[in-house]
Amino acid sequence: MVAQRHQTGDGGPDQESQHFVVAFPGHHRPWATWIARRLEAHGHRVTSHRWDPDRDQALEDALGDLLLARGRVLLVLSDWFFQLGPRREGEWNDVLRGFVAANADRFAAVNLTNRALLPATAVLEPVDLWGIGEQEAERRLLVRLSLEPTAPRTDAVPSPSRYPSDPPAVWGEVPRRNARFTGREDLLNRVQESLTDVEPGASVCALVGMSGIGKTQLAAEYAHRFSPDYDVVWWVNSDQRGTQRDRYGELAPALGLRSGSEPGERIRAVRDALRRGDPHSRWLVIFDGWEDVEEAAAILPRGGTGHVLITSRNHGWRTVGDVVEVPVFRRAESTGYLMRRAPHITAAEADAVAVEFQDLPLQMAHAAALLGELRMPVPEYLDKVHSGEINPLDEVSELGDYPSSSLTSWSMLFNRVRESEPRALELLKLCACFAPGRIPIGLVRGVAPGELPEQLRWIADNTPDWPRALDTLANYSVITKDSRSPSVSEGREAGPRQESVHMHRVVHGIVSRLTAGDDREIHRGVVRQVLVGSDPGDPSDSRSWPRYAEILPQLEFSGALESTHARTVQLVLGCLRYCYMSGEYTVGMDLARRVRDKWVDLFAPDSEYMLELAARTTVILRASGRFHEAYDRDSSVLELLLAQPEPDPIRLMAANSGLSSDLRFLGRYPEAYRLQRDVVDVGRELLGADEWTTLRAQHQMGVALRLLGQFDKAYEIDLDTLRKREAVLRARHPDTLHSVNACARDLRLLGRYHDALARQELGVRTQIQVLGELHPQTLWAQHNLVLCRRRAGTKGEDIGPLMADLLARHERVYGKGHHNNLMLVTDYGNYLRVHGDLGQARDLLTEAEDTYRALVGQAHPVPTGMQSNVGLLMQAEGNRDGALVLFEQALTGLRTLLGDDHPWTLGCALNAAGGRNLTGRLEEAAELSRETLRRTRAALGDDHPMTLSSQTALAADLRALQQREEADKVEEDALQKLTRTMGAQHQHTLSARQRVRPYWDFEPYLG
Repeated sequence: MVAQRHQTGDGGPDQESQHFVVAFPGHHRPWATWIARRLEAHGHRVTSHRWDPDRDQALEDALGDLLLARGRVLLVLSDWFFQLGPRREGEWNDVLRGFVAANADRFAAVNLTNRALLPATAVLEPVDLWGIGEQEAERRLLVRLSLEPTAPRTDAVPSPSRYPSDPPAVWGEVPRRNARFTGREDLLNRVQESLTDVEPGASVCALVGMSGIGKTQLAAEYAHRFSPDYDVVWWVNSDQRGTQRDRYGELAPALGLRSGSEPGERIRAVRDALRRGDPHSRWLVIFDGWEDVEEAAAILPRGGTGHVLITSRNHGWRTVGDVVEVPVFRRAESTGYLMRRAPHITAAEADAVAVEFQDLPLQMAHAAALLGELRMPVPEYLDKVHSGEINPLDEVSELGDYPSSSLTSWSMLFNRVRESEPRALELLKLCACFAPGRIPIGLVRGVAPGELPEQLRWIADNTPDWPRALDTLANYSVITKDSRSPSVSEGREAGPRQESVHMHRVVHGIVSRLTAGDDREIHRGVVRQVLVGSDPGDPSDSRSWPRYAEILPQLEFSGALESTHARTVQLVLGCLRYCYMSGEYTVGMDLARRVRDKWVDLFAPDSEYMLELAARTTVILRASGRFHEAYDRDSSVLELLLAQPEPDPIRLMAANSGLSSDLRFLGRYPEAYRLQRDVVDVGRELLGADEWTTLRAQHQMGVALRLLGQFDKAYEIDLDTLRKREAVLRARHPDTLHSVNACARDLRLLGRYHDALARQELGVRTQIQVLGELHPQTLWAQHNLVLCRRRAGTKGEDIGPLMADLLARHERVYGKGHHNNLMLVTDYGNYLRVHGDLGQARDLLTEAEDTYRALVGQAHPVPTGMQSNVGLLMQAEGNRDGALVLFEQALTGLRTLLGDDHPWTLGCALNAAGGRNLTGRLEEAAELSRETLRRTRAALGDDHPMTLSSQTALAADLRALQQREEADKVEEDALQKLTRTMGAQHQHTLSARQRVRPYWDFEPYLG
């Protein structure tokens, strides 16, 4: 069949183009692709054909169908190839010796394994490509097909795929390839099409389905099967947010990127590198078990030519990318899988098992493991399942859609493990005392043998029992093995202590029920011991957050929430503080509730632990916007402390500081300041001026001064706190960065816009690097940065899109009703009003005002001040009388709540004077403007922007009263000061020169 060669015009050899059909199992698609491209490079035509014939089709007919095409058929062989169907070895040998031998000139083969193939495959004369380099593989392929190599084409397009034996440049802990992976060919092809058949830009595909359906196995097979198409393949376990951020961030050093050790900084570097395609443009990142769609914007790279694959139970990923629903096995997949692992059963028997367990992949794996190990007849197995070797369990919610008969199958499997490898069962019981998902089981090996219970001491010994037990559980598909712990940093080899396994949550629920017994508390005690030994000890250090994220889900399963052991209690309290510091408020509130439910029966209400729990809970309550609850709880704690004969002064200090914070949020600013000032005095006396607790109290005093409108004193305090924190803590510590934000805000409120902008720009860059883009503290800093840019009046800069994008991120993190989100809603509404979008401005400002009233009540400075913003909007809409009513109400309310000289009151007075002017009440307008100017000079200084706005407004009122000489004098003085302090081209200066009436936007701030 080899075509005759002929001579080319230059005398060199040439050969006629031939046609080849490359037939391959889906498992070997990369090899089929490489073979096809190499043959095409030598001028031949190739048809790639995934060959996976039905078991019901005669093998001779299936092979005969391949010969219907013209040319030769090249079979891609391995031990996997002969499991297609699956079929008995005898059937394969008969067809190879008969039909294939009779058509030997039409068939050829390559061999991709070092394992022995069926003897009859000799008729195919397969050429061995296993374990050799690309050049030699190509030479052997051409020799086998009796083809001459051609000269390389200078116009050939470089192949997008690598030689399959060459690994990607970066391979990120993808689970080992499942040698028993079955079927799913259509799904894998659908995923590939979803990722590749899109417009340029990072493609996102989500594999969605119920637990145990095989999403993770499918994603892992995709990574292995299509790895030659990528230079970077990175796996991110995403069932826990902290673990996800840590693992994703570890891609930075793997890519050779220069970044710090904090997850936020690393993620920023990774996203930027993936977007740019530098150093690699062909990348695949897999997020396994990611349920939180709202986090996508902060994690997924924007743009780039790579691919993102997600596994999830959440169908909400449709808003982010394509969603591929993962169904149960097709019946042929179920029976094929069962027959491969249990070769003794027939197709009809496999079908009966598949019917029993409804083709659920996870259950197929365990039924196959049991049948294959015991070689039990299927009728006997099903009889045991139906009769029930255990008593039925009520409310087995972990099973979800799994049939109840699967419990019996699992019980049989555990009995088998108990008989064949009892230490494996002991290890399984220990795993059940961790949370489902990734289990850092290797940490147990770090415990000294003498500190372990007798039945578990073998784990810490250097014996072969450990790997044998792990292998046993993995072989039975109870766990999957992993080689690392999620918090292992780069540069450290993964030793025994970093070893981890993964247990599916359905499996975990079944194991927990079927292995419960008298020794459960012994195993839980070991897990608690391990967790305590892993406690980083500093929840405020962002470098320790990955470890806390790893510990957090283990607390309840290990019994740590019910422990009275001092170190365990401190670990729980540390996790609560981690939730606050890392911005995980919802998680923190849930943990606080569960801890309190347990501790109320373990500790007295005024015990040290209950008081500390209350303090940490109120911090999260305040951060969540639940101010009244926080105040009530802090008041109760203070009463308990004061009732003690000798209250602990440090604990009193902390309780008073918490109560001061509550008072600030409730609008009781003078009380809050006095209480916080006393706290700072006590801290300096007891602990010293530079101690971190004192500095935290001093920071809160700066907040209290800011709310009182004493911006200069607030800046003095905040600057001192910043300098001391930089000396005591590291410069990138979250507390230090908090002080950076405070100083920048003070500078802006003092009217030093350019100084504020310079400081805040640097601060935001650092916070993104350290904490990440969606950390609450970063969002707070970005909000202030947007306001700094607006006030600085940077020429040609439109901050509208920045505010809209920031608002979207705020809503993803906080939700619409959160007080931190409402601040930005208000500022964006004010911006839109100024720029003419009155409809959207009204929607935003009305939403903010109503929600503030519901949140803090009617008699609070913030909802009172919000009336002034709504008044400006009504004025812009032409309703001058209605606007003036709101201006006057806001002014009267703030005078009552804050006094005549508070900057918020003075700002409302500025607007009220303008409203009086526009409604013809000129004398009253001038009188109010003159009084406002006098008070702003006294409160804020001669050159403050609000003072100069008040001066400009007075000039306008005087001019309206025909008092032109005084008006010109007042106006000229204001223009000179504006030009000197803000610049001739600043928007305030230009507006004053054009005699545009100044106004004041109320910026809500709760502290």
